[in-house]
Amino acid sequence: MCGIIGINGIHEATPRLVEGLRRLEYRGYDSAGVATLVGNGIERRRAEGKLLNLDARLRDAPLSGTVGIGHTRWATHGGPTETNAHPHATPRVAVVHNGIIENYRELKEELIGHGCVFESVTDSEVIPQLITHYMDAEGLSPVDASAKAFKRFTGAFSLVVIFAGEHELMIGARHGTPLAVGYGDGEMYLASDAFALAPLTNRICYLEDGDWVVVSRSDAVVHDATDAVVHRPVKTTAVSGALIGKDGYRHYMLKEIYEQPQVIGDTLNAYINPVNNYIALPDFPFDVSKATRLTIVACGTAYYAGFVAKYWFETLARIPVEVDIASEFRYREAPLPEGGVAIFISQSGETLDTLEALRYCKRQGQKILSIVNSPESTIARESDAVLYTMAGPEIGVASTKAFTTQLTTLACLAVTTGRARGAIPPERMQAIAHALREVPALAASVLAHDERLKELAQELADSRDVLYLGRGAMYPLALEGALKLKEISYIHAEGYAAGELKHGPIALIDDNVPVVVLVPSDHLFEKVVSNVQEVCARSGKVLLLADKNGIGKLGDSVRWSVELPTCDPLVAPLLYAIPVQLLAYHTAVLKGTDVDQPRNLAKSVTVE
Repeated sequence: MCGIIGINGIHEATPRLVEGLRRLEYRGYDSAGVATLVGNGIERRRAEGKLLNLDARLRDAPLSGTVGIGHTRWATHGGPTETNAHPHATPRVAVVHNGIIENYRELKEELIGHGCVFESVTDSEVIPQLITHYMDAEGLSPVDASAKAFKRFTGAFSLVVIFAGEHELMIGARHGTPLAVGYGDGEMYLASDAFALAPLTNRICYLEDGDWVVVSRSDAVVHDATDAVVHRPVKTTAVSGALIGKDGYRHYMLKEIYEQPQVIGDTLNAYINPVNNYIALPDFPFDVSKATRLTIVACGTAYYAGFVAKYWFETLARIPVEVDIASEFRYREAPLPEGGVAIFISQSGETLDTLEALRYCKRQGQKILSIVNSPESTIARESDAVLYTMAGPEIGVASTKAFTTQLTTLACLAVTTGRARGAIPPERMQAIAHALREVPALAASVLAHDERLKELAQELADSRDVLYLGRGAMYPLALEGALKLKEISYIHAEGYAAGELKHGPIALIDDNVPVVVLVPSDHLFEKVVSNVQEVCARSGKVLLLADKNGIGKLGDSVRWSVELPTCDPLVAPLLYAIPVQLLAYHTAVLKGTDVDQPRNLAKSVTVE
């Protein structure tokens, strides 16, 4: 989940390395550092904490040089201290690394036996130490020493290496986590993704798994896992070089919440013909409607989007669906049916657990459909078919607009699958398309409740525990609401299926535990009404998110309520996502947490 960048250039590297790290900070912000070649040596500047601390260090001690590497860290092995910060270096070799070297203990013991002295407690330091050992003890060249070392590492990693006195040389390697090569004008670059390189170049080559690359100032020679020289295509990327601003909003998260009417509309416009309300997806090389089973795999918020989609596919398309957390899925060695389709959901398209689950499904003969926000991502490139969400860049770590555009895309897919299977009558199809077209306007009306939700956040900010309840497709929304509150306000929260309340969680109910209930007027409405009454009977403090019908039925029984638009039950998850996002946001602001970069989290999870 760390971000790495390298520049082999003709202009000063440090300012551009820092700019690249600023664009990669969503990948981790526990510490940061840069290293450059100065004369015949390597110099480093590192700092604990966020990138602004490295900025301050560089103002006090500037770093020259035209060849350099940079790193922003999400800590795995070893705390987020300056000593553990990257780049890690010996006098001859400096490295930045994303991922985990799983066999680092064995390698470290071996190297200590050869007299190597380690200064950090990270797994990453074995990389420069092992390469240096092969150069010193065996007389290997930097390229040969690196190639030999790469074969010793197990785990998922990408890395960039520079060498003292070698101003025409930079080496990168990819094993499981992404690495891109950038082609400039008399300069070459390496980075975790194209977004980091966008201000420098739009000509990008994506390394494949097992590749390693030797980069000079004018060219890159790619080797595969067997060390054979191979050609990887250079593409022109559409990623913007502009850093995304907050447009006057206090935080990126709030800006992205408010962008949802627009991006949901953009996504719908990509899949619905506005003239005839006909939902049409791109042609796939397989027929989803003929799948014997759908297997939906994702992590975090994307998993909850897939969980909502399970309800849609099973009710609208009458097709069996399994939804699983990516980090658990492939280790069960799940038997997958012949003729099955596996759907993978990821905002970044680089989530390693999801990517490895995708590869498992491929080996099991499943057709692969991915839903991503990054067209040039690894998951997109390794899929048989791709549906793109139109969320645009999402900078806040807590996913908001990516979630609702994932839901929008999945709704369109479920509806078209149901139509192809003959499971949806024509009049219902028209009603669904109309309901989807209304979502952007209804989402804007939900945002009008922002001030009310800000007031209610004061009731949650002093709580130690909060419960979220929902039934049907609102159950995954309850889980998502609890996740949002946990990850940015650090308040313990749990989501439950409302019908499960009396099977244990009701024991937690008292007048100190707020209970957020999501209850649109659908076929389960009366069931949820009963669950709310059970909470109220035990002095529970209920915050009701409901439409006019629900407010009329329960408004006098609950402590607080927010009236949401009446809508088709199919689209309710898209609308009910917004108030739980705002509730979490305002609670976090009241508690003074770092909303956009909450502690211990990162946007793109590229380690297992």
